Amino acid sequence: MTPVVAITNHVKITVETFYQNMLSPNQEARNMFAYRIKIQNQGDHTIKLLRRHWFIIDPINGNSEVEGEGVVGNQPVLEPGDFHQYVSGCSLGGDLGKMFGFYIMERQFDGKLFEVEIPAFTMIVPYIMN
Repeated sequence: MTPVVAITNHVKITVETFYQNMLSPNQEARNMFAYRIKIQNQGDHTIKLLRRHWFIIDPINGNSEVEGEGVVGNQPVLEPGDFHQYVSGCSLGGDLGKMFGFYIMERQFDGKLFEVEIPAFTMIVPYIMN
């Protein structure tokens, strides 16, 4: 898939998705996707990622929201020009879904909180694109 990009408040978010052909632990047929996110501080101040909030669109199993502290157990601190990259995943009941959301960041020098958009990305099982 082609990466999607959003820049909000001098923070660039790049997302790539990958289909993972496997079964869930309970052996139900589900479509697994991995996504790699790169968070780059393009601003002049050090920032810290505090929280994430996801909206997951799954036409088969219904829509859901996920929120919590940090990303995959980390609350990265990014100096100007730094980036943090991580990989996570999502399972869908059908062949097509979508995710989007936002991060809550903190500017370190004054404690100001701000949101950064996570651009919408589509998760598509490859065989339906043929």
